[in-house]
Amino acid sequence: MSDAARSRLIPEVDFDAEGRQAGFVRLFHSVHSSAYGFIPIPIVVLKNGAGPTALLVSGNHGDEYEGQVALGNLARSLEPAEIKGRVIILPMANYPAAMAGTRTSPIDAGNLNRSFPGDPDGSVTQQIAFFIEHVLIPLADVVCDLHSGGSSLMYVPCALIKRAADAERHGRQLALLKAFGSPLAYMSGGGNGTGTDSTLMGGAERAGKLALGTELGGSGQVTPAALRIVERGLRNVLAHMGILPKESRARGDGTRLLDVGGADYFVYAPENGVFEPAVELGDEVAKGQLAGRIHFPETPWAPAVAFHFARAGFVLCKRVPGRTMRGDCLFHLGTDAAA
Repeated sequence: MSDAARSRLIPEVDFDAEGRQAGFVRLFHSVHSSAYGFIPIPIVVLKNGAGPTALLVSGNHGDEYEGQVALGNLARSLEPAEIKGRVIILPMANYPAAMAGTRTSPIDAGNLNRSFPGDPDGSVTQQIAFFIEHVLIPLADVVCDLHSGGSSLMYVPCALIKRAADAERHGRQLALLKAFGSPLAYMSGGGNGTGTDSTLMGGAERAGKLALGTELGGSGQVTPAALRIVERGLRNVLAHMGILPKESRARGDGTRLLDVGGADYFVYAPENGVFEPAVELGDEVAKGQLAGRIHFPETPWAPAVAFHFARAGFVLCKRVPGRTMRGDCLFHLGTDAAA
């Protein structure tokens, strides 16, 4: 039995049919209130003849809304006659989390972007990961996984790739990143300790597919600026791949390319308390510069604990909630890349 055939999820769409289709991927889930019910994961497929396939995903984390809005807009505005090839749009990949507005699933506490390659017989989240990796990714030539900072972080809107060890693959990924055309972009080195093997982009890499991600803002909201960047970027990617006409690609002012490397790019809370940042998003900081303080309002006579940046860099990301726990990520930096 093939890996795809092992998936328990049933799509209502035919990936080989011409034109526009919209429906659900049925994830059967028997609970007290619905013995034979299914979780309806929305999916849109547009196809027009032979050509490349783009898989566009958002809602991997349910509290990241910018990509969900952008893919909904694209699903309604893109016409099959405009394209050559196929576009698969999965705007609420972790549907239970997206409906709850939470990073992880309220059903099994699953973090979809730490669940790949998934398990066809596992939890709800593991089944979704298996379906994406073993059914959808093999259909694609390029995979875009749209993220933002969610409820706890705010990013300067940017696109990203994983730095590939293979020079030829890295060159193709870098060309894709530049084609997206965001004012800021970075290459990840996995310095936050999560690695990438368990992510959707890790699944794309295992399959040898081009993969691009985003961090489009966050703090539990949608900003017009982030939405403009991603909507233009998605159409640029489709044009870069030859799915849309090359002349439809929007030219920007260029992309500032950053590296996000090892552990010293990240700043974590040293204590439980209230976070006071000393810098803002987009600031350039120096090694040893004050990053912020942790305050203890419950014992106001106790001195605040100051913490500092371990290296120089550009403030790419900042924590949003003031109340924080030891080990929470407060900042991460980027440094200009040589490409």
